Amino acid sequence: MALTTRPRGTNDIVPGEIELWLELEEKIRQVCHAYGYQEIRTPMFEHTELFQRGIGDTTDIVEKEMYTFVDRGQRSITLRPEGTAPVVRAYLENKLGSGALPVKVFYYGPMFRYERPQSGRYRQFTQFGLEVLGSADPLLDVETIVLPLEVYKACGLTGFTVELNSIGCASCRTAYREELIAYFEPQVDGLCSNCKSRLHRNPLRLLDCKNESCQPILNGAPNIADYLCDDCADHFTQVRTYLDALEISYKINPRLVRGFDYYTRTVFEVTYSELGSQNAIGAGGRYDGLVEECGGEHTPAVGFAVGVERLLLALKTQDKLQAGAKRPSAYLVHFGGESKIKAAQVAYFLRSQSLWVELDYLDRSVRAQMKAANRFGSNYVLVFGETELANNQVLIRNMSDGQEQLQSLDELTELMKILA
Repeated sequence: MALTTRPRGTNDIVPGEIELWLELEEKIRQVCHAYGYQEIRTPMFEHTELFQRGIGDTTDIVEKEMYTFVDRGQRSITLRPEGTAPVVRAYLENKLGSGALPVKVFYYGPMFRYERPQSGRYRQFTQFGLEVLGSADPLLDVETIVLPLEVYKACGLTGFTVELNSIGCASCRTAYREELIAYFEPQVDGLCSNCKSRLHRNPLRLLDCKNESCQPILNGAPNIADYLCDDCADHFTQVRTYLDALEISYKINPRLVRGFDYYTRTVFEVTYSELGSQNAIGAGGRYDGLVEECGGEHTPAVGFAVGVERLLLALKTQDKLQAGAKRPSAYLVHFGGESKIKAAQVAYFLRSQSLWVELDYLDRSVRAQMKAANRFGSNYVLVFGETELANNQVLIRNMSDGQEQLQSLDELTELMKILA
């Protein structure tokens, strides 16, 4: 094992690239603040049963992709593969529902899935998402669709598509489930092994299959819209009415069911075709039964999640989200000895005022220090020369126009104003 090679499916975010991440995160926080969402942070690992019960035993994530281990207390622990189930657990454990409803929270952090690494898909990836708990209002379904679109627009991204569907509730899905089984059973020999194993356990999962050999059969499957109960049909109509009123374009995708068992009624996905097969840059839906499944009272809820790496790939295809180049306010050139001590004192003061300043730590020549200042792109150079120090002054050189001036070291606040 090479100590200089990162584990497969992980990524380093290095200086020069991290600025784009921070810029995106700032835009996310601005949009969430405008919509009244507060941040929540949950542990990076949870008890395995939370995901088994919450996501569903027949999903790809639980069956194949979770990082699960037994800790020293013989407890089964799983690195979080998604953010919704942990938020629901935190909602219950911290009694967040005892306050004003609905509870509106967002999260941002690493998730873990043992998948085949490819462009935009990693085994450790970063996810941004939000959850709204405590209301069945269709307007909140629409809000969870609109908010990520606002983030995309704030970043300058265009060309994305909203796909929408309703998968109904537990009541109306019963008849649909039976209809799916009746449709697929005569054609079972043409299905992949995953679909065969799920046919009687969870036939809706078949609609989410990406195996090419299954597609001709799946294309003829019954449409769930024909099986929605009156309440679910009305809910879906209201969702579309709000989207139309807000002039949000979307297309109905009857095959869209999402890969989690907790979803009910509204499901949606935002796609960006330039990314190829892995083209989803956001997805979510309603999950009115998950809080109850995790031990709470019946609590309607809805949410979405965005893979940050994939969103950044989409932004890079359009040269969007260009983070401004960061550069030091000043580079402090010294001659060693007392000159270096004075430079260190001034650097300490300026840094305490949140100014980025650099100085030489390698005892290089003045010429080499000036070259370093240029490499940094420093706005100013402060020269702590022998003559200047004798007069308790520093020489300030403006690197953009070459003009120089002397500044008393007794007036560091004035120096700060020049550099700011």
